Amino acid sequence: MTGLAAALVLTSATAALADQPTTVADRNGNITAVNRTIDGRPVTNEAAAKEVVAYWTPERMAAAVDLDFARPKATGKETNTTSKPNGKAGTIAPVAPRMSVDRGANLLNESLAIGKLYFNTPWGGSSCSASTVSSGKRRLVMTAGHCVHSGGAGGSWYGNWVFVPQYRSGSQPYGSFAAYTVATRSAWVNSGSYPEDMAIVIMNNGGYWGLKVVDTVGGHGLRWNWGYGPYMTAIGYPSNLGGGEIQWFCQSGTWQGHDQVIRMYCPMTYGSSGGPWLQEYNDATGYGYINSVVSHGDNPGNGEFDGPYFDNDIKSLYDYAEALSPA
Repeated sequence: MTGLAAALVLTSATAALADQPTTVADRNGNITAVNRTIDGRPVTNEAAAKEVVAYWTPERMAAAVDLDFARPKATGKETNTTSKPNGKAGTIAPVAPRMSVDRGANLLNESLAIGKLYFNTPWGGSSCSASTVSSGKRRLVMTAGHCVHSGGAGGSWYGNWVFVPQYRSGSQPYGSFAAYTVATRSAWVNSGSYPEDMAIVIMNNGGYWGLKVVDTVGGHGLRWNWGYGPYMTAIGYPSNLGGGEIQWFCQSGTWQGHDQVIRMYCPMTYGSSGGPWLQEYNDATGYGYINSVVSHGDNPGNGEFDGPYFDNDIKSLYDYAEALSPA
């Protein structure tokens, strides 16, 4: 097959993937889409999951483009009013893996519960940062809404997602996990709302041992309604620091950016999208409490970026994704 023919096949397959309309929304502002292979088939069984993992060869991972920060088509009007938490502060505790894990070779501020998320967009292979989160069914991976859907009217769903925990310079110490379903907020899909730029990916069993992802690498905790101002550690795979090949981190106090968006000092750029902002990150264990994710940079020249403020909406999305997860 010539290079041109191969490119045409890939383009057609990616278009087929993007055109699949199977989505389901609920009354609480959450919406989901089934993961699909590059040629548009739902990833709802072990054979399809293995096919997605096999698709993402080291060469395709290396060629994937780090996704840009969120740039919604319909931004709406931004205000600088002081938004407040819309409920009581809540916490879900981190959880350790069920298999024995040796963290002796970890780098400083490197977490086995954080990795790279690879997927296909209408324009080709892309990647974001993502992290596992503790839940009863132990299948959830958190990232940004713009890592699953381009956002706003006329936007498109992506597909062919695979998560590689603790990816480092091409290595996959725990293997890869194909997504089953992705869930995000309807306000992100419909209008590209920055405060709703959040997503949860439900994973099939996978990795080298055929286990659930949280059983394999553990999961961070989750916090919501903790106010603007907590000290955070943001971790991701920025292309401007380490070439998107290793985890990078920054630490800062936080404050309200605009609307219900939280801001911190951090020089990370593209590729860090979807990476967690963690309260009480413990370098000895590699876990903390996710309290936002990397979304966009209103002041990139000042070394700042923004993430959605985690209020009752993230808890609603979390409960929605957990209910959709297989046992």
